[in-house]
Amino acid sequence: MPTQSVFVPRVLDLRGLLAKKSHFLLGPRQTGKTTLIRHALPETPRYDLLETATWLALSQDPGRLAEELSPGTDTVVIDEIQRLPQLLNEVHRLIEERRVRFLLTGSSARALRRGGVNLLGGRARTRVLHPLTRAELGSRFDLERALIHGTLPSIWFSDDPRADLDAYAGTYLQQEVVFEGAARNLPAFSRFLRVAALANGQIVNFTTVASDAQVPRTTIYEYFEVLRDTLLLFEVPAWRRPRKRKPLVSSKFYFFDIGAANALAGRRPDPGTPEFGHAFEAWLLHELRTYCDYRAPQDLHFWRTASGYEVDFILGEHTAIEAKCKPLVSARDLRSLRALGEEAAVKRYVCVSLEPRPRIVDGIEVLPYGAFLDALWAGEYD
Repeated sequence: MPTQSVFVPRVLDLRGLLAKKSHFLLGPRQTGKTTLIRHALPETPRYDLLETATWLALSQDPGRLAEELSPGTDTVVIDEIQRLPQLLNEVHRLIEERRVRFLLTGSSARALRRGGVNLLGGRARTRVLHPLTRAELGSRFDLERALIHGTLPSIWFSDDPRADLDAYAGTYLQQEVVFEGAARNLPAFSRFLRVAALANGQIVNFTTVASDAQVPRTTIYEYFEVLRDTLLLFEVPAWRRPRKRKPLVSSKFYFFDIGAANALAGRRPDPGTPEFGHAFEAWLLHELRTYCDYRAPQDLHFWRTASGYEVDFILGEHTAIEAKCKPLVSARDLRSLRALGEEAAVKRYVCVSLEPRPRIVDGIEVLPYGAFLDALWAGEYD
């Protein structure tokens, strides 16, 4: 994979975060954690636990960390902290005794929780770094490219994104599972990954997934937990508030990046196909999640009834959002938003689409995706 030569300024302000408190900065590999740190904190001492010499030295003597820090050091970065969770005891001591602020990066919460390691007792907050957003890419953003290849920084600037995505999905994801020690049967886990990717953005039937992957159902639950713990999968729970129509209660699951999901599923969604529409929905969720994590913490749900009405996302209990990857939204496309509107369940009803100009249909805002995202990042949906 070619080295990324273009730095994209990120919305997440690391200096601002560390001015308040130590932080865990989590996220799947290649979301850009290291690149962001190098640009935002260029003078900050950094320990990379992927470096064998660094890992060996600190694993044999965690106290070296305190010995190597100058008396005036106020900020330290430790990359891949899940590789050496016992180092957190020394981090804890330095926070308490020397008031050092730490940025602790990692790609998995699972290893940190395993064995009851010291998670700093609330002395560090947690943030997740997501793949690139439209706002961060600016004029470089291309919707079709995003829906096919996703927005991981290294993939976005690759000269062969399809090949690099295949390598990412096939090599990194399996290596991560091996490190987690979560799947002794890698062929079975690989089958599961493909089946799970094909079900991206759908209500999961665990029995069907188990059958398709040829894996016991109890193991399927464990595999889903692995994907969630390694931040590769995100759960969108069902919204149960409306009572007029009986809502379903099962959750949907989305991969963190639509390009990774496409590679795992072995498909390329072409414009005009149902798969392209599903990719648009998954990408819009990525934008919503990222905004909620970076700017305005809010819950995300979806609404679906036993009678077949479904709204893709409920943002913060106040806005219903339907994603339609169409240049002309029809009355039929708005039927689920209308049905939810009959229950007066939320304040705003929005259809995010490919239409060129905003319009309002029976109180429903039909918006171009760009206009919606500009409004979102401007704080109009807080």
